[in-house]
Amino acid sequence: MANQIHPLMSFFEGYVRNFRRLNLSSLHNRSMFTSREIDYFARLGEWLGFDAYVEDSKRNDLTGRSRPMDLSWWKWDTRLDKENYVSLSLHLERESLPQKAEDTIEKLFTESDEGYRPEHVIGVQYVDSLSDIDQLNEKILTLNKYQKSQVLMFYRELDRKNQFERE
Repeated sequence: MANQIHPLMSFFEGYVRNFRRLNLSSLHNRSMFTSREIDYFARLGEWLGFDAYVEDSKRNDLTGRSRPMDLSWWKWDTRLDKENYVSLSLHLERESLPQKAEDTIEKLFTESDEGYRPEHVIGVQYVDSLSDIDQLNEKILTLNKYQKSQVLMFYRELDRKNQFERE
């Protein structure tokens, strides 16, 4: 099961094609966007045969405290292990505050106390400007050298002048 390849770009294309089905508008706040997007990926994981959990616990061994994952997909296979999940297939984080971007990325690449490392990570992150993306991607590359996850990042920039968001 390890290193099972998910077509992350297909997930992205499906997300874009189905975005209108989230039924969101400019009248909705960021909390509603968060809720609907996490629900979309939770349903996708369940359709693909994973156990999906929202706000699943994940202990950070460096700080000794629990940092819940916004969404996780776990793979169960009784042919391999009748008592435990065989893999943490996906860890998704979504953050609306640009000032928490680095913290959110660190959370995506934190090993749990059970030793599970996600095979895939998805981050949905707001940024203050498009120039922040290169720095954040460098941090991802550095942190992912150990974890070796497949990574998909969505960055959103709020164009304050024209009052719309770019993804």
